[in-house]
Amino acid sequence: MPNDATVTAADIARLAAVGRAAVSNWRRRHDDFPQPVGGTAVSPTFSLADVEDWLRGQGKLTDSPVRERVWQTLRAAAYGDVELADVLTFAGAFLLYLRADPGHWRDLSSAPDEKIAAALPDAVRAHTVLMPDGPPSDAVPLVRALSQLVDELGVAETFEFLRTRYLEHHSRRVYLTPEPVVRLMLDLGGPARTVLDPACGTGAYLGMANELFKDVEELLGQEIDDTTARLSAIQLALRGAPAEIHSGDSLLADAFPGRTVDLVATNPPFNDRGWGYEQLTGDPRWEYGLPPRMESELAWLQHGLAHVRPGGTVVLLMPPAVANRRSGRRVRSELLRRGALRAVIGLPSGAVPNMAVALAVWVLRRPSPGDTPADDVLMVDTSADAENFPKVALNAWRRYNKGKGDGTDASVVIRIIDLLDDEVDLTPARYLPQRTAPASEGSFTAAHEVLLTKTAELRESVAGLSALTQAEARDDVPMTTIGELAKAGVLQILRPPPKVRIGEGTVPVLTLEDVAQGGAPTGTAAPDGDHVTITAGDVVVSLSARHPVARVMTEDGPALGMGEGGPVLGPGEEAPVLGPGLALVRVEPTRAAPDFVAGWLLLGAQGARLRSSTSSARFDVRRARLPRLTLDEQTELGEAFRRLTDLESALRETYDLGADVLRLGLEGLGAGTLRPSD
Repeated sequence: MPNDATVTAADIARLAAVGRAAVSNWRRRHDDFPQPVGGTAVSPTFSLADVEDWLRGQGKLTDSPVRERVWQTLRAAAYGDVELADVLTFAGAFLLYLRADPGHWRDLSSAPDEKIAAALPDAVRAHTVLMPDGPPSDAVPLVRALSQLVDELGVAETFEFLRTRYLEHHSRRVYLTPEPVVRLMLDLGGPARTVLDPACGTGAYLGMANELFKDVEELLGQEIDDTTARLSAIQLALRGAPAEIHSGDSLLADAFPGRTVDLVATNPPFNDRGWGYEQLTGDPRWEYGLPPRMESELAWLQHGLAHVRPGGTVVLLMPPAVANRRSGRRVRSELLRRGALRAVIGLPSGAVPNMAVALAVWVLRRPSPGDTPADDVLMVDTSADAENFPKVALNAWRRYNKGKGDGTDASVVIRIIDLLDDEVDLTPARYLPQRTAPASEGSFTAAHEVLLTKTAELRESVAGLSALTQAEARDDVPMTTIGELAKAGVLQILRPPPKVRIGEGTVPVLTLEDVAQGGAPTGTAAPDGDHVTITAGDVVVSLSARHPVARVMTEDGPALGMGEGGPVLGPGEEAPVLGPGLALVRVEPTRAAPDFVAGWLLLGAQGARLRSSTSSARFDVRRARLPRLTLDEQTELGEAFRRLTDLESALRETYDLGADVLRLGLEGLGAGTLRPSD
């Protein structure tokens, strides 16, 4: 196995089971931390062997370096992302061969590399049709590395590890449904012997169905992305699942025409304007009405109903707008009248990450001939119990099926006739008023202790600043502007496209309010090639003089989250894009310090606010002034600027904690569950 494998900061964080910020701290604080051997100033790479030795010496090594070597060997066998998919497919095909005939590989592995290279293609093809056109040119080091990892993990887990790394590498194009949501949807629709996922993606529903349903006989899947479909097929095959996976668009080119199953479970594409409205106007699947052009979700819903046997179940993840869009009212009415819709279950916000809205699960059942149409629908709202939402939803569903769906704090059974009004609104929260439970002594005490701890920590957030004497003060420092630095190539100034429609699509959008509050992106937008994607080290600044704010994205990951210093970028999620009213300053870190630039932009924005006389005044980023200093001087000042903005985030968090303590105390005293103490 090669010893010249390299790793990124993210890989090091995985090896040590820490966040990426910890790796950055190690680099700053430990002089003996391995130096970069490649990459760029923003994304350096390090020798895996050196990193492994350092982590082991520090007692921080938690993950297997063998995995990193295998992944780097696989990447070295590919030239570009397209070939990386082919190499990964070959790795999966080799693992299928290894699973089917381990004895043959044991005999072959002792042969010279030339003999292995000659025998490998035919040996692999004998056990799978998923073999690509040919193995990579340097396949022998790869298969030897794979066989070592198989000894540690097994064939299925080896491929799962590689596939997960690949999906992280392509997180923008792959959407992952969280496991609790997948399990809940299968529990709502199961047990089943035959299952179809017409938008199967990475195969999460089919893979879990194979584990969850004891007597499963057939798993069918279709995925529009050919690479994702191949990887899902390999993973299911390695787990011995009776799966049949095809690539293609399920709505426009159904791979399973005329075939029916017990259960259709899927997370279909949302807000897809190109789902095929013009081509499919007269399609026989639209039994409950032609889906409106802007309602692709209702097309997927009816596609599912067309593929289940009479009495079969369809469970779909849906955006909340499907429940009340006026354009879909006629289809919703028909689903109710014919008894196809059985339940709508609202999920808590955040149950599906990277979605700015709380999604819902729709449960439908294809009526059997001669059945009396159902006359009621179960509505469940799990938003009040984010930790236990699967249990809340499943208990309500089971009670309803047993005829005991009288309603609870989280569920209610609604007569269909009461839903067939001018709106046909199927939003569960509309029928379930939220109830706030009085505070218990335990919850108040815990919140109070957290507040006291946070208050004590505030002192650590204050930057240490000392006054200069008149002799020490410098008034001769030459100044420049952001615009001049942009012309010199020190930084770039980027702005979002003119029309970013917030609320459409699933691409996360960072809004002005998100930046001001130091929070995660709350907006969404449709995909657009002109979007400005936010990356590590970018400075996001408000263009409104009335709302001065400038922040540095402080982690090198693909999606916004919350960190101690405000918004950060975290691993494994879709990259956010820049929203309206914001600009992005992308600094070349070898020539300028991002925190330093952000600090002076904030000073400029605050000055613009003081000078503005109208609420519509704009802050001209290009004219913002800053001193010409060495990179070391910039870094020192930037650290002070950052600690001051950290203080702002700490104060905001303390305020929120204090508000919680106040609310819990008032509720507890009012309900008689709390009393004064000494």
